[in-house]
Amino acid sequence: MRGLSSYAMEKFVKTSLAASSALLMSACFGGGDDAEKAAEAITTPPTAVGDIMTSEEASRFLSQATFGPGQDDIDELVAMGVSAWFQAEFDKPQESILQDVLISERSGEETGPDALSEAFWSRAILSDDQLRQRMGFALSQIFVASFSDAGLAERPVAMANYMDIMSAGGLGDFRQTLENVTYSPAMSIFLTYLQNQKADEDGEVVPDENYAREVMQLFTIGLLELEPNGDLRLDGVGDPIETYDNGDVTELAKVFTGLSWAGFDYFFSRPETVDSEYLPLVMFEEHHSSETKSFLGTTIPANTPGNESIAMALDALYNHANTAPFISKQLIQRLVTSNPSSAYVGRVADAFRSGTFALPDGSTAGGGRRGDMRAVSAAILLDPEARDLSRIDDPAFGKIREPVLRFTHWARAFGVEDTRTEDAEILRNTSRPSALNQQAYRSPSVFNFYRPGFVAPGTVSADQGLVAPELQIITGSSITGYANFIESFIFRDEDNVNFVADYTEELALANDPAALINHLDEILTYGSLRAESRGRIIDAVEAVGGAGEEQRQRRVRIAVLMMMNSADYITQR
Repeated sequence: MRGLSSYAMEKFVKTSLAASSALLMSACFGGGDDAEKAAEAITTPPTAVGDIMTSEEASRFLSQATFGPGQDDIDELVAMGVSAWFQAEFDKPQESILQDVLISERSGEETGPDALSEAFWSRAILSDDQLRQRMGFALSQIFVASFSDAGLAERPVAMANYMDIMSAGGLGDFRQTLENVTYSPAMSIFLTYLQNQKADEDGEVVPDENYAREVMQLFTIGLLELEPNGDLRLDGVGDPIETYDNGDVTELAKVFTGLSWAGFDYFFSRPETVDSEYLPLVMFEEHHSSETKSFLGTTIPANTPGNESIAMALDALYNHANTAPFISKQLIQRLVTSNPSSAYVGRVADAFRSGTFALPDGSTAGGGRRGDMRAVSAAILLDPEARDLSRIDDPAFGKIREPVLRFTHWARAFGVEDTRTEDAEILRNTSRPSALNQQAYRSPSVFNFYRPGFVAPGTVSADQGLVAPELQIITGSSITGYANFIESFIFRDEDNVNFVADYTEELALANDPAALINHLDEILTYGSLRAESRGRIIDAVEAVGGAGEEQRQRRVRIAVLMMMNSADYITQR
Protein backbone atom coordinates (compact mmCIF):
# COMPACT_ATOMS: atom_id res chain seq x y z
CA MET A 1 0.00 0.00 0.00
CA ARG A 2 1.33 3.39 -0.97
CA GLY A 3 -0.87 5.45 1.37
CA LEU A 4 -1.16 3.38 4.54
CA SER A 5 0.86 0.43 5.74
CA SER A 6 -0.41 -2.93 4.48
CA TYR A 7 -1.26 -4.00 8.01
CA ALA A 8 -3.14 -0.80 8.80
CA MET A 9 -5.07 -0.87 5.55
CA GLU A 10 -6.01 -4.53 5.84
CA LYS A 11 -7.20 -3.97 9.40
CA PHE A 12 -9.25 -0.95 8.29
CA VAL A 13 -10.81 -2.83 5.36
CA LYS A 14 -11.72 -5.92 7.36
CA THR A 15 -13.25 -3.77 10.08
CA SER A 16 -15.19 -1.79 7.48
CA LEU A 17 -16.52 -4.87 5.67
CA ALA A 18 -17.56 -6.46 8.94
CA ALA A 19 -19.36 -3.26 9.80
CA SER A 20 -20.98 -3.22 6.36
CA SER A 21 -22.34 -6.69 6.90
CA ALA A 22 -23.64 -5.68 10.29
CA LEU A 23 -25.20 -2.48 8.99
CA LEU A 24 -27.16 -4.27 6.32
CA MET A 25 -27.78 -7.68 7.78
CA SER A 26 -27.85 -7.69 11.53
CA ALA A 27 -31.52 -6.79 11.49
CA CYS A 28 -31.42 -5.02 14.79
CA PHE A 29 -29.03 -7.43 16.45
CA GLY A 30 -31.89 -9.21 18.09
CA GLY A 31 -33.85 -6.36 19.62
CA GLY A 32 -33.67 -3.09 21.51
CA ASP A 33 -33.86 0.42 20.13
CA ASP A 34 -32.65 -0.63 16.68
CA ALA A 35 -35.45 -3.16 16.36
CA GLU A 36 -38.04 -0.57 17.30
CA LYS A 37 -36.54 1.91 14.79
CA ALA A 38 -36.64 -0.68 11.99
CA ALA A 39 -40.22 -1.65 12.75
CA GLU A 40 -41.27 1.98 12.83
CA ALA A 41 -39.53 2.70 9.51
CA ILE A 42 -41.16 -0.23 7.76
CA THR A 43 -44.68 0.59 8.94
CA THR A 44 -44.54 4.35 8.34
CA PRO A 45 -47.00 5.23 5.54
CA PRO A 46 -45.26 6.43 2.35
CA THR A 47 -45.34 10.09 1.43
CA ALA A 48 -45.18 11.70 -2.00
CA VAL A 49 -41.77 12.29 -3.56
CA GLY A 50 -41.02 15.84 -4.66
CA ASP A 51 -39.38 17.02 -7.87
CA ILE A 52 -36.56 19.06 -6.28
CA MET A 53 -33.62 17.40 -4.56
CA THR A 54 -30.79 18.65 -2.37
CA SER A 55 -27.25 17.76 -3.39
CA GLU A 56 -27.14 14.89 -0.92
CA GLU A 57 -30.52 13.55 -2.06
CA ALA A 58 -29.38 13.79 -5.69
CA SER A 59 -26.17 11.93 -4.89
CA ARG A 60 -28.10 9.13 -3.21
CA PHE A 61 -30.60 8.91 -6.09
CA LEU A 62 -27.83 8.76 -8.71
CA SER A 63 -26.01 6.08 -6.73
CA GLN A 64 -29.07 3.91 -7.32
CA ALA A 65 -29.96 5.06 -10.85
CA THR A 66 -26.56 5.20 -12.58
CA PHE A 67 -23.08 3.68 -12.48
CA GLY A 68 -22.19 6.35 -9.92
CA PRO A 69 -22.32 10.15 -9.81
CA GLY A 70 -19.67 12.81 -9.98
CA GLN A 71 -20.15 16.37 -8.77
CA ASP A 72 -21.33 17.56 -12.21
CA ASP A 73 -24.00 14.85 -12.32
CA ILE A 74 -25.25 15.86 -8.87
CA ASP A 75 -25.36 19.54 -9.77
CA GLU A 76 -27.21 18.81 -13.01
CA LEU A 77 -29.93 16.80 -11.27
CA VAL A 78 -30.39 19.46 -8.60
CA ALA A 79 -30.81 22.10 -11.32
CA MET A 80 -33.10 20.04 -13.57
CA GLY A 81 -35.43 18.40 -11.10
CA VAL A 82 -36.03 14.67 -11.09
CA SER A 83 -38.95 14.63 -13.58
CA ALA A 84 -36.98 16.48 -16.24
CA TRP A 85 -34.02 14.19 -15.52
CA PHE A 86 -36.11 11.09 -16.25
CA GLN A 87 -37.54 12.53 -19.45
CA ALA A 88 -34.05 13.49 -20.61
CA GLU A 89 -32.80 9.97 -19.92
CA PHE A 90 -35.74 8.45 -21.82
CA ASP A 91 -34.91 10.62 -24.86
CA LYS A 92 -31.19 9.80 -25.03
CA PRO A 93 -30.10 7.46 -27.83
CA GLN A 94 -28.65 4.10 -26.86
CA GLU A 95 -24.88 3.86 -27.08
CA SER A 96 -24.07 0.52 -28.72
CA ILE A 97 -21.35 -1.95 -27.79
CA LEU A 98 -22.03 -4.04 -30.92
CA GLN A 99 -21.14 -1.16 -33.22
CA ASP A 100 -17.74 -0.78 -31.59
CA VAL A 101 -17.06 -4.52 -31.73
CA LEU A 102 -18.07 -4.74 -35.40
CA ILE A 103 -15.71 -1.89 -36.28
CA SER A 104 -12.88 -3.67 -34.46
CA GLU A 105 -13.77 -7.03 -36.00
CA ARG A 106 -13.77 -5.65 -39.55
CA SER A 107 -10.47 -3.85 -39.01
CA GLY A 108 -8.78 -7.00 -37.74
CA GLU A 109 -8.47 -5.92 -34.11
CA GLU A 110 -9.01 -8.19 -31.11
CA THR A 111 -12.69 -8.77 -30.33
CA GLY A 112 -12.62 -11.57 -27.76
CA PRO A 113 -13.81 -11.52 -24.14
CA ASP A 114 -11.09 -9.03 -23.17
CA ALA A 115 -12.34 -6.53 -25.74
CA LEU A 116 -15.92 -7.04 -24.54
CA SER A 117 -14.82 -6.31 -20.98
CA GLU A 118 -13.20 -3.08 -22.13
CA ALA A 119 -16.37 -2.17 -24.04
CA PHE A 120 -18.48 -2.69 -20.92
CA TRP A 121 -16.24 -0.50 -18.75
CA SER A 122 -16.30 2.22 -21.41
CA ARG A 123 -20.09 2.22 -21.69
CA ALA A 124 -20.65 2.05 -17.93
CA ILE A 125 -18.22 4.87 -17.19
CA LEU A 126 -18.55 7.20 -20.19
CA SER A 127 -21.98 6.65 -21.75
CA ASP A 128 -24.44 9.51 -21.53
CA ASP A 129 -27.48 7.18 -21.40
CA GLN A 130 -26.72 6.20 -17.81
CA LEU A 131 -30.20 5.11 -16.73
CA ARG A 132 -30.58 2.80 -19.73
CA GLN A 133 -27.12 1.31 -19.24
CA ARG A 134 -27.64 0.83 -15.50
CA MET A 135 -31.06 -0.78 -15.95
CA GLY A 136 -29.57 -2.97 -18.66
CA PHE A 137 -26.89 -4.19 -16.27
CA ALA A 138 -29.62 -5.03 -13.74
CA LEU A 139 -31.53 -6.97 -16.41
CA SER A 140 -28.36 -8.82 -17.39
CA GLN A 141 -28.30 -10.31 -13.90
CA ILE A 142 -31.75 -11.78 -14.49
CA PHE A 143 -31.40 -12.76 -18.17
CA VAL A 144 -27.93 -14.18 -17.65
CA ALA A 145 -25.72 -15.07 -20.60
CA SER A 146 -21.99 -15.19 -19.95
CA PHE A 147 -18.87 -15.20 -22.08
CA SER A 148 -17.30 -17.47 -19.49
CA ASP A 149 -19.02 -20.08 -21.69
CA ALA A 150 -16.48 -21.40 -24.19
CA GLY A 151 -18.98 -21.23 -27.05
CA LEU A 152 -19.66 -17.54 -26.44
CA ALA A 153 -16.00 -16.73 -25.90
CA GLU A 154 -15.57 -17.79 -29.54
CA ARG A 155 -18.48 -15.59 -30.66
CA PRO A 156 -17.77 -12.08 -29.32
CA VAL A 157 -20.10 -10.42 -31.83
CA ALA A 158 -22.98 -12.55 -30.56
CA MET A 159 -22.16 -11.51 -27.00
CA ALA A 160 -21.80 -7.83 -27.93
CA ASN A 161 -25.24 -8.00 -29.53
CA TYR A 162 -26.62 -9.56 -26.35
CA MET A 163 -25.14 -6.78 -24.23
CA ASP A 164 -26.97 -4.27 -26.46
CA ILE A 165 -30.19 -6.27 -26.07
CA MET A 166 -29.89 -5.88 -22.31
CA SER A 167 -29.22 -2.14 -22.52
CA ALA A 168 -32.11 -1.61 -24.94
CA GLY A 169 -34.33 -3.61 -22.62
CA GLY A 170 -33.38 -1.39 -19.68
CA LEU A 171 -35.80 1.29 -20.87
CA GLY A 172 -37.63 -0.84 -23.42
CA ASP A 173 -40.59 -3.18 -23.56
CA PHE A 174 -40.31 -6.35 -21.46
CA ARG A 175 -42.18 -8.47 -24.00
CA GLN A 176 -39.83 -7.32 -26.76
CA THR A 177 -36.81 -8.01 -24.57
CA LEU A 178 -38.10 -11.52 -23.89
CA GLU A 179 -38.41 -12.06 -27.63
CA ASN A 180 -35.01 -10.54 -28.39
CA VAL A 181 -33.40 -12.81 -25.81
CA THR A 182 -35.16 -15.89 -27.20
CA TYR A 183 -34.02 -15.22 -30.76
CA SER A 184 -30.51 -14.10 -29.80
CA PRO A 185 -27.64 -16.34 -30.91
CA ALA A 186 -25.87 -15.68 -27.59
CA MET A 187 -28.66 -17.07 -25.41
CA SER A 188 -29.22 -19.99 -27.76
CA ILE A 189 -25.55 -20.95 -27.38
CA PHE A 190 -25.49 -20.36 -23.63
CA LEU A 191 -28.64 -22.38 -22.92
CA THR A 192 -28.05 -24.94 -25.68
CA TYR A 193 -31.18 -24.58 -27.83
CA LEU A 194 -29.37 -23.49 -30.99
CA GLN A 195 -30.34 -26.07 -33.66
CA ASN A 196 -32.67 -27.74 -31.15
CA GLN A 197 -34.62 -30.48 -32.94
CA LYS A 198 -38.08 -31.94 -32.60
CA ALA A 199 -38.42 -35.48 -31.25
CA ASP A 200 -37.95 -38.31 -33.73
CA GLU A 201 -40.14 -41.37 -33.99
CA ASP A 202 -37.59 -43.64 -32.31
CA GLY A 203 -37.22 -41.41 -29.29
CA GLU A 204 -33.48 -41.07 -29.86
CA VAL A 205 -33.80 -37.32 -30.37
CA VAL A 206 -35.75 -35.22 -27.87
CA PRO A 207 -36.00 -31.43 -27.57
CA ASP A 208 -33.42 -29.75 -25.34
CA GLU A 209 -35.21 -28.57 -22.18
CA ASN A 210 -32.61 -26.10 -20.91
CA TYR A 211 -34.13 -22.85 -22.15
CA ALA A 212 -37.69 -23.98 -21.45
CA ARG A 213 -36.79 -24.48 -17.80
CA GLU A 214 -34.80 -21.30 -17.30
CA VAL A 215 -37.17 -18.99 -19.17
CA MET A 216 -39.75 -19.93 -16.56
CA GLN A 217 -37.62 -20.33 -13.45
CA LEU A 218 -35.32 -17.35 -13.90
CA PHE A 219 -36.57 -15.02 -16.64
CA THR A 220 -40.30 -14.65 -16.00
CA ILE A 221 -42.35 -16.46 -13.37
CA GLY A 222 -40.09 -18.14 -10.82
CA LEU A 223 -40.63 -21.39 -8.99
CA LEU A 224 -43.50 -20.49 -6.66
CA GLU A 225 -46.81 -18.68 -7.18
CA LEU A 226 -46.87 -15.10 -5.94
CA GLU A 227 -49.45 -12.61 -4.81
CA PRO A 228 -49.58 -9.33 -6.75
CA ASN A 229 -47.22 -7.78 -4.16
CA GLY A 230 -44.67 -10.59 -4.40
CA ASP A 231 -45.69 -12.47 -1.25
CA LEU A 232 -45.95 -16.23 -1.59
CA ARG A 233 -49.38 -17.56 -2.51
CA LEU A 234 -50.30 -20.47 -0.23
CA ASP A 235 -52.59 -23.44 -0.67
CA GLY A 236 -55.35 -24.52 1.70
CA VAL A 237 -52.91 -26.02 4.20
CA GLY A 238 -50.48 -23.10 4.13
CA ASP A 239 -47.87 -24.52 1.74
CA PRO A 240 -46.33 -22.69 -1.23
CA ILE A 241 -47.65 -23.58 -4.68
CA GLU A 242 -45.25 -24.52 -7.48
CA THR A 243 -45.71 -22.58 -10.70
CA TYR A 244 -44.82 -25.44 -13.03
CA ASP A 245 -43.81 -29.10 -13.08
CA ASN A 246 -41.63 -31.23 -15.30
CA GLY A 247 -44.50 -31.81 -17.68
CA ASP A 248 -44.67 -28.06 -18.35
CA VAL A 249 -40.92 -28.04 -19.08
CA THR A 250 -41.21 -30.96 -21.50
CA GLU A 251 -44.12 -29.38 -23.36
CA LEU A 252 -42.56 -25.91 -23.49
CA ALA A 253 -39.31 -27.40 -24.81
CA LYS A 254 -41.17 -28.37 -27.99
CA VAL A 255 -41.79 -24.68 -28.64
CA PHE A 256 -38.10 -23.82 -28.85
CA THR A 257 -37.25 -26.27 -31.62
CA GLY A 258 -36.25 -25.40 -35.17
CA LEU A 259 -34.14 -22.27 -34.50
CA SER A 260 -30.78 -21.83 -36.22
CA TRP A 261 -28.45 -19.18 -37.67
CA ALA A 262 -29.83 -16.55 -40.00
CA GLY A 263 -28.52 -16.28 -43.56
CA PHE A 264 -28.28 -19.99 -44.35
CA ASP A 265 -30.49 -22.58 -46.03
CA TYR A 266 -29.01 -25.44 -44.04
CA PHE A 267 -30.25 -25.99 -40.47
CA PHE A 268 -26.93 -27.38 -39.20
CA SER A 269 -24.83 -24.59 -40.69
CA ARG A 270 -21.85 -23.10 -38.84
CA PRO A 271 -21.38 -19.49 -39.95
CA GLU A 272 -17.93 -18.25 -40.81
CA THR A 273 -18.89 -14.55 -41.01
CA VAL A 274 -19.90 -12.28 -38.15
CA ASP A 275 -23.27 -11.09 -39.55
CA SER A 276 -25.13 -14.20 -38.46
CA GLU A 277 -23.80 -13.81 -34.94
CA TYR A 278 -25.94 -10.73 -34.30
CA LEU A 279 -28.94 -11.34 -36.56
CA PRO A 280 -31.98 -12.93 -34.87
CA LEU A 281 -32.24 -16.70 -35.24
CA VAL A 282 -34.58 -18.00 -37.94
CA MET A 283 -37.10 -20.82 -37.88
CA PHE A 284 -36.62 -24.02 -39.90
CA GLU A 285 -40.12 -25.48 -39.89
CA GLU A 286 -39.01 -29.00 -40.79
CA HIS A 287 -37.13 -29.19 -37.49
CA HIS A 288 -39.85 -27.57 -35.37
CA SER A 289 -42.21 -29.79 -33.40
CA SER A 290 -45.66 -29.77 -35.01
CA GLU A 291 -47.25 -31.48 -32.00
CA THR A 292 -49.78 -29.92 -29.65
CA LYS A 293 -47.99 -28.13 -26.80
CA SER A 294 -49.71 -27.67 -23.43
CA PHE A 295 -48.09 -25.85 -20.50
CA LEU A 296 -49.10 -23.46 -17.71
CA GLY A 297 -52.75 -23.67 -18.77
CA THR A 298 -51.92 -22.65 -22.35
CA THR A 299 -52.41 -24.93 -25.35
CA ILE A 300 -50.78 -24.35 -28.72
CA PRO A 301 -52.64 -26.37 -31.38
CA ALA A 302 -50.89 -28.95 -33.51
CA ASN A 303 -49.31 -27.70 -36.74
CA THR A 304 -48.96 -24.13 -35.46
CA PRO A 305 -45.99 -22.55 -37.28
CA GLY A 306 -42.80 -22.26 -35.26
CA ASN A 307 -42.58 -18.49 -34.87
CA GLU A 308 -46.26 -18.32 -33.99
CA SER A 309 -45.75 -21.03 -31.36
CA ILE A 310 -42.93 -19.05 -29.81
CA ALA A 311 -45.02 -15.87 -29.80
CA MET A 312 -47.88 -17.66 -28.04
CA ALA A 313 -45.53 -19.14 -25.45
CA LEU A 314 -43.82 -15.83 -24.74
CA ASP A 315 -47.20 -14.10 -24.46
CA ALA A 316 -48.27 -16.66 -21.87
CA LEU A 317 -45.14 -16.01 -19.80
CA TYR A 318 -45.31 -12.24 -20.26
CA ASN A 319 -48.94 -12.12 -19.12
CA HIS A 320 -48.54 -14.61 -16.27
CA ALA A 321 -49.60 -13.20 -12.90
CA ASN A 322 -46.18 -13.97 -11.41
CA THR A 323 -44.09 -12.06 -13.94
CA ALA A 324 -44.73 -8.52 -12.72
CA PRO A 325 -43.89 -9.11 -9.04
CA PHE A 326 -41.10 -11.61 -9.80
CA ILE A 327 -39.21 -9.25 -12.09
CA SER A 328 -40.05 -6.10 -10.12
CA LYS A 329 -38.63 -7.42 -6.86
CA GLN A 330 -35.35 -8.47 -8.45
CA LEU A 331 -34.90 -5.08 -10.11
CA ILE A 332 -35.54 -3.35 -6.78
CA GLN A 333 -32.88 -5.58 -5.24
CA ARG A 334 -30.36 -4.68 -7.92
CA LEU A 335 -30.97 -0.92 -7.65
CA VAL A 336 -32.18 -0.03 -4.16
CA THR A 337 -32.58 -2.61 -1.40
CA SER A 338 -32.16 -6.33 -0.86
CA ASN A 339 -35.29 -6.62 1.26
CA PRO A 340 -38.04 -4.41 -0.19
CA SER A 341 -41.35 -4.42 1.65
CA SER A 342 -44.32 -6.15 0.07
CA ALA A 343 -45.93 -2.73 -0.40
CA TYR A 344 -42.88 -1.50 -2.33
CA VAL A 345 -42.87 -4.56 -4.58
CA GLY A 346 -46.62 -4.21 -5.08
CA ARG A 347 -46.36 -0.59 -6.20
CA VAL A 348 -43.60 -1.37 -8.71
CA ALA A 349 -45.49 -4.43 -9.96
CA ASP A 350 -48.51 -2.18 -10.50
CA ALA A 351 -46.35 0.07 -12.69
CA PHE A 352 -45.15 -3.02 -14.59
CA ARG A 353 -48.73 -4.15 -15.21
CA SER A 354 -50.03 -0.72 -16.20
CA GLY A 355 -46.95 0.40 -18.12
CA THR A 356 -47.25 3.92 -16.75
CA PHE A 357 -46.05 5.93 -13.77
CA ALA A 358 -46.75 9.54 -12.78
CA LEU A 359 -43.61 11.62 -12.27
CA PRO A 360 -43.59 14.32 -9.57
CA ASP A 361 -44.27 17.16 -12.03
CA GLY A 362 -47.37 15.39 -13.40
CA SER A 363 -45.75 14.09 -16.58
CA THR A 364 -45.77 10.38 -17.36
CA ALA A 365 -43.13 7.69 -17.57
CA GLY A 366 -44.17 4.86 -19.87
CA GLY A 367 -46.58 4.52 -22.74
CA GLY A 368 -49.22 2.36 -21.08
CA ARG A 369 -48.11 -1.06 -22.36
CA ARG A 370 -47.54 -3.82 -19.80
CA GLY A 371 -43.86 -4.17 -19.01
CA ASP A 372 -42.78 -0.68 -20.12
CA MET A 373 -39.46 -0.40 -18.34
CA ARG A 374 -39.54 3.39 -18.34
CA ALA A 375 -42.48 3.17 -15.96
CA VAL A 376 -40.82 0.40 -13.95
CA SER A 377 -37.52 2.26 -13.55
CA ALA A 378 -39.29 5.41 -12.37
CA ALA A 379 -41.50 3.44 -9.98
CA ILE A 380 -38.46 1.74 -8.43
CA LEU A 381 -36.35 4.85 -8.05
CA LEU A 382 -39.10 7.24 -7.00
CA ASP A 383 -40.91 4.98 -4.58
CA PRO A 384 -41.30 6.66 -1.18
CA GLU A 385 -39.30 3.85 0.43
CA ALA A 386 -36.40 4.42 -1.97
CA ARG A 387 -36.35 8.17 -1.37
CA ASP A 388 -37.07 8.24 2.37
CA LEU A 389 -33.88 9.53 4.00
CA SER A 390 -34.82 7.94 7.33
CA ARG A 391 -34.11 4.58 5.68
CA ILE A 392 -30.41 5.37 5.92
CA ASP A 393 -30.75 4.53 9.62
CA ASP A 394 -32.91 1.43 9.04
CA PRO A 395 -30.73 -1.69 9.60
CA ALA A 396 -33.06 -3.78 7.39
CA PHE A 397 -32.89 -1.41 4.40
CA GLY A 398 -30.29 -1.12 1.65
CA LYS A 399 -27.83 -3.43 -0.02
CA ILE A 400 -24.15 -4.22 -0.28
CA ARG A 401 -22.79 -2.17 -3.17
CA GLU A 402 -21.66 -4.77 -5.67
CA PRO A 403 -17.99 -4.65 -6.64
CA VAL A 404 -18.45 -3.63 -10.29
CA LEU A 405 -20.45 -0.58 -9.19
CA ARG A 406 -17.80 0.48 -6.70
CA PHE A 407 -15.20 0.69 -9.45
CA THR A 408 -17.45 2.46 -11.98
CA HIS A 409 -18.44 4.97 -9.29
CA TRP A 410 -14.80 5.77 -8.56
CA ALA A 411 -14.10 6.26 -12.27
CA ARG A 412 -17.13 8.48 -12.84
CA ALA A 413 -16.73 10.45 -9.62
CA PHE A 414 -13.12 11.34 -10.37
CA GLY A 415 -13.27 12.07 -14.07
CA VAL A 416 -11.64 9.06 -15.73
CA GLU A 417 -11.76 9.76 -19.48
CA ASP A 418 -9.55 7.12 -21.10
CA THR A 419 -11.04 3.66 -20.53
CA ARG A 420 -8.82 1.58 -22.78
CA THR A 421 -7.34 -1.37 -20.91
CA GLU A 422 -3.99 -1.59 -22.66
CA ASP A 423 -2.09 -0.69 -19.49
CA ALA A 424 -4.82 -1.86 -17.10
CA GLU A 425 -5.03 -5.51 -18.08
CA ILE A 426 -6.54 -6.51 -14.75
CA LEU A 427 -9.81 -4.95 -15.96
CA ARG A 428 -10.10 -7.54 -18.73
CA ASN A 429 -11.15 -10.10 -16.13
CA THR A 430 -12.00 -8.88 -12.64
CA SER A 431 -13.84 -12.06 -11.65
CA ARG A 432 -10.97 -13.31 -9.47
CA PRO A 433 -11.23 -12.85 -5.68
CA SER A 434 -7.91 -11.01 -5.83
CA ALA A 435 -9.63 -8.36 -7.97
CA LEU A 436 -13.35 -7.54 -7.71
CA ASN A 437 -14.68 -11.11 -7.58
CA GLN A 438 -17.15 -9.97 -10.25
CA GLN A 439 -16.94 -9.17 -13.97
CA ALA A 440 -19.95 -7.97 -15.95
CA TYR A 441 -21.27 -10.62 -18.35
CA ARG A 442 -18.87 -13.22 -16.97
CA SER A 443 -21.14 -14.92 -14.43
CA PRO A 444 -20.06 -18.50 -13.66
CA SER A 445 -23.56 -19.80 -14.39
CA VAL A 446 -27.08 -18.84 -15.47
CA PHE A 447 -27.83 -18.21 -11.79
CA ASN A 448 -25.81 -14.96 -11.78
CA PHE A 449 -22.98 -14.09 -9.40
CA TYR A 450 -25.36 -14.37 -6.46
CA ARG A 451 -28.90 -15.55 -5.93
CA PRO A 452 -31.64 -13.01 -5.09
CA GLY A 453 -32.66 -15.15 -2.14
CA PHE A 454 -29.19 -15.73 -0.69
CA VAL A 455 -29.15 -15.80 3.12
CA ALA A 456 -25.82 -15.47 4.89
CA PRO A 457 -25.50 -18.61 7.05
CA GLY A 458 -25.31 -18.31 10.80
CA THR A 459 -26.26 -14.63 11.00
CA VAL A 460 -28.85 -12.73 12.99
CA SER A 461 -30.16 -11.43 9.68
CA ALA A 462 -30.89 -15.00 8.62
CA ASP A 463 -32.88 -15.43 11.83
CA GLN A 464 -34.80 -12.28 10.91
CA GLY A 465 -35.59 -13.62 7.42
CA LEU A 466 -33.40 -11.11 5.55
CA VAL A 467 -31.48 -11.84 2.36
CA ALA A 468 -28.21 -10.26 1.21
CA PRO A 469 -27.44 -11.36 -2.36
CA GLU A 470 -24.12 -9.55 -2.88
CA LEU A 471 -22.63 -11.08 0.26
CA GLN A 472 -22.55 -14.41 -1.59
CA ILE A 473 -19.36 -13.21 -3.32
CA ILE A 474 -17.84 -11.41 -0.32
CA THR A 475 -15.08 -13.66 1.00
CA GLY A 476 -11.94 -13.25 3.04
CA SER A 477 -9.92 -13.12 -0.17
CA SER A 478 -12.22 -10.70 -1.95
CA ILE A 479 -12.24 -8.23 0.96
CA THR A 480 -8.51 -7.57 0.75
CA GLY A 481 -8.57 -8.20 -3.01
CA TYR A 482 -10.95 -5.29 -3.52
CA ALA A 483 -8.90 -3.03 -1.24
CA ASN A 484 -5.72 -3.76 -3.20
CA PHE A 485 -7.54 -3.48 -6.52
CA ILE A 486 -9.11 -0.08 -5.86
CA GLU A 487 -5.88 1.19 -4.24
CA SER A 488 -3.97 0.43 -7.44
CA PHE A 489 -6.33 2.69 -9.39
CA ILE A 490 -6.74 5.44 -6.79
CA PHE A 491 -2.96 5.82 -6.64
CA ARG A 492 -2.51 5.37 -10.40
CA ASP A 493 -0.18 8.12 -11.63
CA GLU A 494 -0.06 10.14 -14.81
CA ASP A 495 2.70 7.99 -16.26
CA ASN A 496 -0.01 5.45 -17.02
CA VAL A 497 -2.09 5.95 -20.13
CA ASN A 498 -5.51 4.78 -19.04
CA PHE A 499 -7.90 5.01 -16.10
CA VAL A 500 -6.19 8.04 -14.59
CA ALA A 501 -8.37 10.03 -12.19
CA ASP A 502 -8.62 13.81 -12.13
CA TYR A 503 -8.39 14.92 -8.49
CA THR A 504 -8.35 18.65 -9.25
CA GLU A 505 -11.35 19.47 -7.04
CA GLU A 506 -10.05 17.31 -4.22
CA LEU A 507 -6.52 18.73 -4.37
CA ALA A 508 -7.94 22.20 -3.86
CA LEU A 509 -9.24 20.95 -0.48
CA ALA A 510 -6.23 18.84 0.46
CA ASN A 511 -4.96 21.24 3.13
CA ASP A 512 -8.37 21.27 4.85
CA PRO A 513 -9.08 17.64 5.74
CA ALA A 514 -12.56 18.33 7.14
CA ALA A 515 -13.62 20.15 3.96
CA LEU A 516 -12.10 17.38 1.82
CA ILE A 517 -14.06 14.69 3.66
CA ASN A 518 -17.27 16.75 3.45
CA HIS A 519 -16.82 16.90 -0.33
CA LEU A 520 -16.15 13.16 -0.61
CA ASP A 521 -19.07 12.45 1.70
CA GLU A 522 -21.40 14.25 -0.72
CA ILE A 523 -20.34 12.45 -3.90
CA LEU A 524 -19.63 9.00 -2.43
CA THR A 525 -21.87 8.57 0.61
CA TYR A 526 -24.49 11.31 0.11
CA GLY A 527 -23.90 12.88 3.52
CA SER A 528 -24.31 9.61 5.44
CA LEU A 529 -20.73 9.18 6.66
CA ARG A 530 -20.84 8.28 10.34
CA ALA A 531 -18.93 10.38 12.85
CA GLU A 532 -16.71 7.41 13.76
CA SER A 533 -15.65 6.87 10.15
CA ARG A 534 -15.21 10.58 9.56
CA GLY A 535 -12.90 10.91 12.55
CA ARG A 536 -10.72 7.96 11.55
CA ILE A 537 -10.33 9.19 7.96
CA ILE A 538 -9.55 12.76 9.01
CA ASP A 539 -6.95 11.47 11.46
CA ALA A 540 -5.26 9.45 8.68
CA VAL A 541 -5.30 12.44 6.33
CA GLU A 542 -3.92 14.81 8.94
CA ALA A 543 -1.10 12.36 9.67
CA VAL A 544 0.39 13.24 6.27
CA GLY A 545 2.31 16.41 7.05
CA GLY A 546 3.61 19.05 4.70
CA ALA A 547 2.03 21.39 2.17
CA GLY A 548 3.85 20.33 -1.01
CA GLU A 549 2.25 18.76 -4.07
CA GLU A 550 3.33 15.24 -3.12
CA GLN A 551 1.80 15.55 0.35
CA ARG A 552 -1.44 17.02 -1.04
CA GLN A 553 -1.70 14.18 -3.53
CA ARG A 554 -1.16 11.60 -0.79
CA ARG A 555 -3.77 13.17 1.50
CA VAL A 556 -6.38 13.13 -1.26
CA ARG A 557 -5.68 9.54 -2.29
CA ILE A 558 -5.68 8.26 1.28
CA ALA A 559 -9.02 9.99 1.85
CA VAL A 560 -10.55 8.48 -1.30
CA LEU A 561 -9.16 5.04 -0.49
CA MET A 562 -10.48 5.01 3.05
CA MET A 563 -13.86 6.39 1.99
CA MET A 564 -14.30 3.68 -0.63
CA ASN A 565 -13.36 0.95 1.84
CA SER A 566 -15.59 2.26 4.62
CA ALA A 567 -18.71 0.48 5.79
CA ASP A 568 -20.63 3.66 5.02
CA TYR A 569 -19.72 3.35 1.34
CA ILE A 570 -19.80 -0.44 0.92
CA THR A 571 -23.35 -0.45 2.29
CA GLN A 572 -25.57 1.46 -0.12
CA ARG A 573 -28.62 2.96 1.51
